[in-house]
Amino acid sequence: MDMEKHHKVSIWYFVIGIWIVLILQSYLASTYSVKTIPYSQFLQKLKEGKIVEVNITEKQIQGLMQPEATSDEKTYFRTIRVDPDTSELLDKYQVNYSASIESTFFRDILSWVIPVLLFVGVWFFLMKRLAAQQPGFMSLGKNKAKVHKQEDVGVRFEDVAGVDEAVAELAEVIDFLKNPDKYISFGGSLPKGLLLVGPPGTGKTLLAKAVAGESQVPFFSISGSEFVELFVGMGAARVRDLFDQANANAPCIVFIDELDALGKARGFGGAGGHDEREQTLNQLLVEMDGFDPNVGVILMAATNRPEVLDPALLRPGRFDRQVLVDRPDKQGRIAILEVHLKKIKKLGNINVEDLANMTPGMVGADLANLVNEATLLTVRARKKTVEKEQFEEAVERLVAGLEKKNRLINPKERKIVAYHELGHALVALSLPGTDPVKKITIVPRGIAALGYTMQVPTEDRFLMTKTELLGKIASLLGGRAAEEIIFTDISTGAHNDLSKATDIARSMVTEYGMGERAGQVYYKQEPQAMFLQLEQRRNVSGNYSEKTAQVIDEEVRNIIDQQYAVAMKLLDEKRDILEEAVAELMEKEKIEGSYLEELIKKKGTGEPLQESAE
Repeated sequence: MDMEKHHKVSIWYFVIGIWIVLILQSYLASTYSVKTIPYSQFLQKLKEGKIVEVNITEKQIQGLMQPEATSDEKTYFRTIRVDPDTSELLDKYQVNYSASIESTFFRDILSWVIPVLLFVGVWFFLMKRLAAQQPGFMSLGKNKAKVHKQEDVGVRFEDVAGVDEAVAELAEVIDFLKNPDKYISFGGSLPKGLLLVGPPGTGKTLLAKAVAGESQVPFFSISGSEFVELFVGMGAARVRDLFDQANANAPCIVFIDELDALGKARGFGGAGGHDEREQTLNQLLVEMDGFDPNVGVILMAATNRPEVLDPALLRPGRFDRQVLVDRPDKQGRIAILEVHLKKIKKLGNINVEDLANMTPGMVGADLANLVNEATLLTVRARKKTVEKEQFEEAVERLVAGLEKKNRLINPKERKIVAYHELGHALVALSLPGTDPVKKITIVPRGIAALGYTMQVPTEDRFLMTKTELLGKIASLLGGRAAEEIIFTDISTGAHNDLSKATDIARSMVTEYGMGERAGQVYYKQEPQAMFLQLEQRRNVSGNYSEKTAQVIDEEVRNIIDQQYAVAMKLLDEKRDILEEAVAELMEKEKIEGSYLEELIKKKGTGEPLQESAE
């Protein structure tokens, strides 16, 4: 497709133009040579009869005189007129002459008009360049919203998967815009505002694009940060202009992305009561109250930080409806993966359900990136089709980081890492309620990971029992326990494991009421709006006493110590399995979780391998 070429105007064009004019002027002056002579010399030439003809003006005499002896061409001359009775002298010596009034029109043009035009041209060029560098400079107070029509947007609701509830809410709004009488006949009115809330990457902006594609009304799209301007008052002016245009184009949809850039709670954390952002927010609140919902202007907004929004924005009559766009569950991930897998032209025999099981907690953006990574890995490996193997590697890259096969690790450290990772895996396989072990590797990954044990849950979980949490802590501490059993010395490799285990134990005591001495009391402080936090700081010294804090610390320590003892006992009983698995892992660098399960069965420990939680 041929793209239109835009020719850029440069200041050097003006400089070159002036230079060419000066050259032409000097060239014309040289080809039409006029010799300036004194009046006395003119009188002498007149007496000698060498003046051929002259033209007399008010201030000077111009004419033609006979050539010198060395030249054949007649010479043009000019002299300042001194004697007002020059005509009598010319009559006396019988010289043809004429008189004229000198015109200064062209001289005035050259001396005044052309310089003015030149400066205006340079000024216009500089202002155009400034407007290009600072787009808002020449359009202060005008909104920057991009207007989309149905044919401009290629996204439809069938392209949005995994968020069926949000799609249903938005489909109702589009139906209202297309068939308002159906709702008005019952006395219902359109919700003034819809706020899309959810974590990053869940598809809030994509949903807004789908609304643009599905609705046959104008769609104004703008980011919250585009209201903020260098000049005070411009944000409020842009809000006014945006709503004026929306009312003129009703019915229509206005979409503000990243609303938290504009709608943060007022009164605290700013530069006073008259800062630019607060004025813009106040204007938005006024405009939302002012427009008639029956006109058909719907305000949509998206944010992933609803807790920082001003309460006045969230009351009924402003953003009436909040639509949660949450992380997709297993069925949602299957639907999202099917959408993205359609784009792969050479796809092998892939079980989408297996992929959904491998990606718990991932959002739509993560899954799109996963499919793309698998495609790139297939091209790198020079395979003909994208297979499950590439998807597994892509999941590991996203979760644990890039493999670093070239990182040289000395044999002793490599052995410590092997025992550490198998310690995690063996404890996880031996305790009930833990996630199944998929793969164990001692190839370094990411920034600091020297090894990696991949556990994949069999299903989405929304609740966890105390037994399962304790098992998770024991699994995390299994690496440190294996090091102590084998080497009677411990390394720094358990840094991340200890951090996660401590977080779980502290949450059990402070949030879930699972501590024996701390009791079923909630000790954690909830995040609240800024002004509420400030009020609490002024009036309350703390949530609990120092004695309670000491009890919490002791409870956390006891949980960690007990589960460390559980891990030590399990690994001590399975030391022969640990030794054999380490030898296999050191040789192959990667082993599957199924190999470890078979090894446990072979040794005949008689213990259950894996008990799925009910």
